[in-house]
Amino acid sequence: MGVSDDRRLAVLRAIVEDYVSTHEPVGSRALVERHRLGVSPATIRNDMAVLEEEGYIAQPHTSAGRIPTDKGYRLFVDRLANLKPMSPAERRAIQAFLDGAVDLDDVVDRTVRLLAQITRQAAVVQYPSLSRAAVRHVEVVPVGGRSALLVLITDTGRVEQRVVQVRSAGDLDALPEQLAALRDRVNAAVAGKRLKQAREELTAVVQASEPGQTAVAAEVVAALGECLTAGLEERVVIAGTANLVRSGADLSASLGSVLEALEEHVVLLRLVQEMAEEGVTDRGALSVRIGAENLHLGLPETSVVTSGYGEGEVLARLGVLGPTRMDYPTTMAAVRAVSRYVSRILSQ
Repeated sequence: MGVSDDRRLAVLRAIVEDYVSTHEPVGSRALVERHRLGVSPATIRNDMAVLEEEGYIAQPHTSAGRIPTDKGYRLFVDRLANLKPMSPAERRAIQAFLDGAVDLDDVVDRTVRLLAQITRQAAVVQYPSLSRAAVRHVEVVPVGGRSALLVLITDTGRVEQRVVQVRSAGDLDALPEQLAALRDRVNAAVAGKRLKQAREELTAVVQASEPGQTAVAAEVVAALGECLTAGLEERVVIAGTANLVRSGADLSASLGSVLEALEEHVVLLRLVQEMAEEGVTDRGALSVRIGAENLHLGLPETSVVTSGYGEGEVLARLGVLGPTRMDYPTTMAAVRAVSRYVSRILSQ
């Protein structure tokens, strides 16, 4: 790494902070006036020349100051000694807002809106994947006639449900009792098991059914299998896209493609999955993608900050997406704080 000198790193840090704050290229005179770097203007100009030669800053046009490059932002983020802590009032507000959630859907909805509000970026929250979940409980509730409500609850708090028509039922008066007995057998077979194993156990439940009840069991179990399959689809929730529109000058020509990626979800799912596979497996650990690192996804002018959430193991990720001219320390602190509160809530 070319920039090993502490003074040049301090100059780079000052340029990043000023550019993020002012959105104006930063000159040596501004660095002297705003920062106590302890060296002469000539030394600062020399350091800026070296930083530019090594690709950490660039001059957008002649006679202008310098702006950070993606490489410069990356070094700035990698060398962050401390994140700006959330204030006690901010922490209390986060806790109060998230503590009001009544179920997983509400937790996800509140989290994504909260992140968008406090970071002024687009926020993304990935639902816990059912592929990493275990069955907590299956409920089968008669709702009249041949209809029954099938509810699957996982240990991650996720709920999947659907209505099934039990067409093979003969005696409708006896159907509620049959469904209750089937529910008990299903729970005895699959409760606490990972979903892949649970699907295998369901076949045995049908085969062990009493004569005359096999067809009913087969219909309900088939619907449960469909419920599991639907739940395995990865899902993300997004909020705050208007924040990107307001910062459109930072994204210039790519704003349209960014908004399209957010709308389609496919790119976001791939991005979140890639960040989950980058070796950052500890709950609460941050992962940051900057600018050109997102080029293959068509997001070369954006930066993404994510963190895993979950108690004991990472269930999914949450984070924010915005322009590379981002207040990284504040954004990273907010993402980390919110992920910790979400992990605590889901563990209760």
